[in-house]
Amino acid sequence: MAVVVDPQRTEQIRAVLAQTLSPDANTRRAAERHLTDAQKIEGHPLVVLHIVASDSAADAAVRQAAAVHFKNIIKKGWDEHAEHGTEGITISATDRDLIKSHLVELMCTVPPRIQAQCSEAIALIAKVDFPQHWKNLLPDLVQRFESPDPNIVSGVLVTTNAILRSFRYVQRSEELYRDYSYVLQGLQAPLLTLFIRTGKAVDACPNDPAQLKPRFASLRSMCRIFYSLNWQDLPEYFEDHMKEWMGEFGKYLQYRNPVLVDPDEEDEPSPIDVLQAAIVENLNLYANKDEEPFLPFLPDFTSLVWNLLMSLTPMPKHDTLATTSIRFLSSLVGKLMHKNLFSSTETLRNIISKIVIPNLMIREVDEEKFEDDPHDFILGDMEGSDTESRRKVSQELLRAMCRQFEAETTTICSEHVMAMLEGFARDPTGQWKNKDAAIHLMLGIAIRAESAQGGVSKTNDAVDVMTFFQKNILTELQEADLSVRPMVKATAIKFVSTFRNQFTDDHVKALMPLLIAHLSSDSVVVHTYAAAAIEKILTSKVDGPGGIKTQRFGGVDIQPFLNELFNGLFGIVDKEDLNENEYVMKCVMRALNTSKDYIMPVTQTVLDKLTVALGRVAKNPRNPHYNHYLFESIAVLVRSVCSKDPSNTAAFENLLFPPFQTVLQMDVAEFTPYVFQVLAQLLEYRPADAGLGDAYTALFPPLLTPSLWERRGNVPALTRLIQAYLGKGATEIVAQGHFVGILGVFQKLVSSRGTEIDAFNLLRSIVQYVPQETLQPCLKDLFQILLMKLQTSKTPRYIRLVTDFFALFIGKYGSQAYLDQLNAIQPGLGLMLLTQVWLPRLQSDLPVRVEAKTQIVGLTKILCETPALLADANTQQIWAQALEGAIAIVTNPNAHIGTAFSADDDADEAEIGYDATFSRLHFATRPAVDPFPEVHDPSLVLVQSLHQLFASQPGKFPPLVQAGLHSDPKLIAGFESLFSKAGLQVI
Repeated sequence: MAVVVDPQRTEQIRAVLAQTLSPDANTRRAAERHLTDAQKIEGHPLVVLHIVASDSAADAAVRQAAAVHFKNIIKKGWDEHAEHGTEGITISATDRDLIKSHLVELMCTVPPRIQAQCSEAIALIAKVDFPQHWKNLLPDLVQRFESPDPNIVSGVLVTTNAILRSFRYVQRSEELYRDYSYVLQGLQAPLLTLFIRTGKAVDACPNDPAQLKPRFASLRSMCRIFYSLNWQDLPEYFEDHMKEWMGEFGKYLQYRNPVLVDPDEEDEPSPIDVLQAAIVENLNLYANKDEEPFLPFLPDFTSLVWNLLMSLTPMPKHDTLATTSIRFLSSLVGKLMHKNLFSSTETLRNIISKIVIPNLMIREVDEEKFEDDPHDFILGDMEGSDTESRRKVSQELLRAMCRQFEAETTTICSEHVMAMLEGFARDPTGQWKNKDAAIHLMLGIAIRAESAQGGVSKTNDAVDVMTFFQKNILTELQEADLSVRPMVKATAIKFVSTFRNQFTDDHVKALMPLLIAHLSSDSVVVHTYAAAAIEKILTSKVDGPGGIKTQRFGGVDIQPFLNELFNGLFGIVDKEDLNENEYVMKCVMRALNTSKDYIMPVTQTVLDKLTVALGRVAKNPRNPHYNHYLFESIAVLVRSVCSKDPSNTAAFENLLFPPFQTVLQMDVAEFTPYVFQVLAQLLEYRPADAGLGDAYTALFPPLLTPSLWERRGNVPALTRLIQAYLGKGATEIVAQGHFVGILGVFQKLVSSRGTEIDAFNLLRSIVQYVPQETLQPCLKDLFQILLMKLQTSKTPRYIRLVTDFFALFIGKYGSQAYLDQLNAIQPGLGLMLLTQVWLPRLQSDLPVRVEAKTQIVGLTKILCETPALLADANTQQIWAQALEGAIAIVTNPNAHIGTAFSADDDADEAEIGYDATFSRLHFATRPAVDPFPEVHDPSLVLVQSLHQLFASQPGKFPPLVQAGLHSDPKLIAGFESLFSKAGLQVI
């Protein structure tokens, strides 16, 4: 790679990269900090790329570390307009051009592991620059299709596939279609040519696995590229060459070659399996699109996929191919247009007996996974999980069959269910797998409509779910010995969870102690399913008065079970191993939230258990989802108890401060954002007369440490905590000399697009809580910072943020203060921003809730307390436009003026869970603070203020009102209605 870099700096970075591989944690952390600082220095990416390109075999590990570091630099820093900023990384235009001109060539010359990192880096750059700002990328990649080295071709195709994934799973737009057309023109013909040529090369070396493997990898990558290019539409070229493509696909679905198959391998699919799965994905894509040119090929492919399924073993290595093939059959059998392919009873019986039931039956590998790798078993089997399994897709196949052949499918499956249960009854010990399969068959045919969040909403009328439950599910759960048939018990609990909406209240009350009893099962899967089922039941809703959904199992219902429930849940949490169970902790969270007023008797016990669990996981955080629900549980407990009686915050502080201090001292990066959120929550609940207290006062200065704010995940939580400090003790904070530091934090946050929302959250609290005499001398600098950002980043979001701030400032300081501050920077600037930024925003982006109220308060003062706006015809036109904006907000039916979205509004429906960027604690959130609580009805205040203004100069304002509202009759009607409701007239 012919790029000139400083040799001394290169060696320094090489040494630091080597230290990131050190077994000593302190050495690693120091090296990682060094790299974090170094990546902000111009030229650093080229230095790293130079190390990647070095060909020293002794440096293989360092080159790999450099490749990963380079990819991460690209990921964080290449997109200058990224939502979350670039973390201080700047890559110059010159460096960008050098990187793009050398990266493809480098990828083709490095070892496979490094090649994978380079490939990902190319895809990340392409996501931003391709094709508009990287015109030579596609020709450069296509040119390398001609390489005689199959490994280079394979690497290039992997990269091309990664780039083109952006065409999948997105709605078409003009920009997307432009890029899509460009790629088709450059790639569609060379792709088919390469596919056929690679096939000939495969035929030419049938006994050479070294030559076959990279070529099969290439064929698989080309199939995924085919998928990307056909996802949006069926391109004309592919329609014209359908016969060639389908001929090649059919060839490989029948391909057999023992040199590519390891007979002793049970888990990893062979190159043939991987290619065939990709081909069936392509067939499924066409089948779902109902593309007419594909229809003539369907019967043959249906037969080929059927034969393929018949040849597959139950081994895990064939799981992906099996699930993909079953999904293909599902997509056909569920459609009326293909009904003739499956209409015979014999065909339906064969599908059920030869495909569905064999793939529903428990395999030896399932038993091993159930015992030895329960987490993986749960991922593939749990209701609502995204992971596909043979069982899941087999049940989906049954549901597809029921869409076209409900009576026949139900009858056939019912016969099998009866036979299986009879076999189980004769020999429970030897035929328990038959009962498990029978339950899964019922799950397949009984459901007509369901959602992962809401459960089953409609069942098959021909299936008696409740009778089946009474005879086969309830009896299994009532078995006293929990160690008997644990896999069947897990399936029975899954049945209960799935049909939770179909049970009566009496059923649920009878089931609750049975589910709680199963929390003590030694089987991880069983006690996990029990916890998950309880959690699902606690989120179930029923139709209440007025059509409003209400909780089916509320606080009064769960209260008798609380002690046993928490004993069972924390019995799992307190285990020596396999204790970080996210489903169990989610159930703890949900039970605490459901209990509400009934939580007090168990509060101390639960809080003790949670703090012990926190202390344990803080030493080695492993499961981010478990950790998230742990902190959510703490947050919901704080909210439930302290919202009723703020004096209880002292007890929570005494228990939580020690583990929280440990987390902060150990700098446990995964936990610090959670700790900051709960500290903010506790601080907000402190009694009004309690002040900050010694502990909070001592904690504040370290919160302004710049390194804390460098970590992106900390920023929203730290901002919230600083806001809580200002809300509870702004005067104390100012007296201790910390206000300048807070302003510094604001300036840092507002400079980055990724943190500008946090900046304005902080700024709002500053304006609301900091004494005006303290803030006044800083206002000019604050406004200048905001205007500088407006000049460089005039995005819709920033305009929304800054104009909402203007309204807040005017509401607190008055319209004249707003004009004075801006006019001191530049004469006439206040009105210019009003006409060119603020009022135009209101034409396309109306505020809602608290922001709507703030805007009305600010605009009311602009309209009624700003004599300068009535000075001449030009300013009167601005006044009319401001009136139009205010009335538009007031009459907007979706404004919900002054209301705040509460965490209670969607506590059950919300997808509460971990987020890698920033995990906001749902139960620690608070409604947006109303900055004007004294204004009970902002619409009425607007009308009364206008009436008072109109009365001061009778006859002057009707023409201005007409000028402002004439463009929209709804605004005129709304304006008149407001005055009428207030009992006032326009004078």
